[in-house]
Amino acid sequence: MNDEARGQLVESFRRHVCQTSPSPLGIVVERASGSTLWDVDGRAYTDLLSGIGVAGIGHCNADVLAAIADQAPRYLHAMVYGEAVEQPQVELAKLLAELAPGDLSVAFFTNSGAEAIEGALKLARKHTGRTRYVAFRGGYHGDTTGALALCDNEYFRAPFEPLQLDVRFLPFGDAAGLDAIDEEIAAVIVEPVQGEGGVRVPPKEFHPALRAACDRAGALLVFDEVLTGLGRTGRWLACDHWQVCPDVIVLAKALGGGLPLGAFVGRPSLMATLSDPPLCHVTTFGGHPLSCAAGLAGLRFALRERLAERAEAQGRRWLSALRDLAGERLVDVRGLGMLIGLELADAPLTRAFARLAFERGLILNWTLHRDTVIRLAPPLVMTDAETEHALDVIAQTLRDCA
Repeated sequence: MNDEARGQLVESFRRHVCQTSPSPLGIVVERASGSTLWDVDGRAYTDLLSGIGVAGIGHCNADVLAAIADQAPRYLHAMVYGEAVEQPQVELAKLLAELAPGDLSVAFFTNSGAEAIEGALKLARKHTGRTRYVAFRGGYHGDTTGALALCDNEYFRAPFEPLQLDVRFLPFGDAAGLDAIDEEIAAVIVEPVQGEGGVRVPPKEFHPALRAACDRAGALLVFDEVLTGLGRTGRWLACDHWQVCPDVIVLAKALGGGLPLGAFVGRPSLMATLSDPPLCHVTTFGGHPLSCAAGLAGLRFALRERLAERAEAQGRRWLSALRDLAGERLVDVRGLGMLIGLELADAPLTRAFARLAFERGLILNWTLHRDTVIRLAPPLVMTDAETEHALDVIAQTLRDCA
């Protein structure tokens, strides 16, 4: 692509594609593979965000591409969700049931994580007959109005208030505060590890105490594993770190192997709530056969290649190397598996670090609710050479940024 064509494309992007920030990355993407994106000038970028958690198995995974090519000529959209038997959808639901803890064996497929959160909220309200919810300070669950109501950050809430859900916010990681979960609460929604809140890993006693509090109150426990699920933290599901079985697990991002797909998964008796009355919760495109075929191929690849175990081992390597860099600028390094947060000394330094790292070919950024934290969530298929390169660039950038 010549300079004139690229310039016209960027101009059209800014004019006709709704902008979500005043300064987008602006990469004119030509192709992607594994852990790397290339722009139209042939410059390579190492993606340390996996497309914000989507490309856990790498960009353009060969198994996923083959599954898409096989499914696309068979059928695309055939019938509204839940009315036709579609093999990719059924097989993916069955595989998720095998990975989920306890008797969580029924999946409702959606288009996205936020839509899955909305479904879980409706499920809890209908099942319990209650109307109040608990969420946690610093949490993030999406940007639809229901999901946004679970966020306590006034910067994002204020333009859209009043929000309709009745939500009580508790401090994340504080088991002593869980007595506030009472018989008025329909569900408690929590990220096992907070992502946009700054990659916050709770104390080991927190999630078991949360499970016990929900049991006492008769409230559903909903684990939002949109970011943490499917191997990211070194377990197939992050709840397995604490041996806690929630009532509902919400998945998305990596679930579709690169295509749009979300789901919420629960036990049969609970999920049956959504068929009485019939069609009380439906979706047209949820569980699209192409996305399910891609997701099934991607998950089978991840299982075959033992990517959860690889994430655990690689996470230890990354955390060790990054903690060696700690000092006045890098004040903390924390994480679980290949979900890692770098806490820098202040917000201007964090912005400068992200900008300089991008100029040097690393794709990373700070978190929405903690402007001093850089989140790293690289593809789980990163090679040793790519890891060494990324760590070297991070170290050099920490020394150079101002």
